[in-house]
Amino acid sequence: MDLKKHIRSIPDYPKKGILFRDITTLIKNAEAFKYTNDKIIELAKKVNFDKVAAIESRGFIFASTVSYLLNKPFILLRKKNKLPAESHSVDFELEYGKATIEVHKDSIKKNEKVLIIDDLIATGGTAEAAAKLIEISGGNVAAFIFVINLFDLPGNNLLRNKGYKTESLIEFPGH
Repeated sequence: MDLKKHIRSIPDYPKKGILFRDITTLIKNAEAFKYTNDKIIELAKKVNFDKVAAIESRGFIFASTVSYLLNKPFILLRKKNKLPAESHSVDFELEYGKATIEVHKDSIKKNEKVLIIDDLIATGGTAEAAAKLIEISGGNVAAFIFVINLFDLPGNNLLRNKGYKTESLIEFPGH
């Protein structure tokens, strides 16, 4: 299946100069959504990991399936002030602003291997912050899985240059 046909591209969103790759058109198509999840599961089965983490919010869509089907605990990496218990937090830069993500301090035990899943890798700021959260919690990043890699933006190379394994299902230019 050509998943690219199921991704909508929206120019100048959320600000001028950004070409937004919208997965809502993929997830509303049952066949494309199932195929995407099947492919992510195939990739996840090749990774040695203890827990799966997802970046808010679109990462939750895919990581919950991995957690359920592979019987692995699911960790939420949330936006600032969305978690009720004591949390670690990391500030980072986005293509279009600044943000903070957090994880509960009791989510990850020392040396646990965590697979991080998100819908898209662009500049790498969010993914790098997610890795930092896992590491300050005492865990290790087992790998990243993304539905989309924007290959002409630096995110994927940034992660790989830091020694992280990354996989993606499809690639698009970011501009």
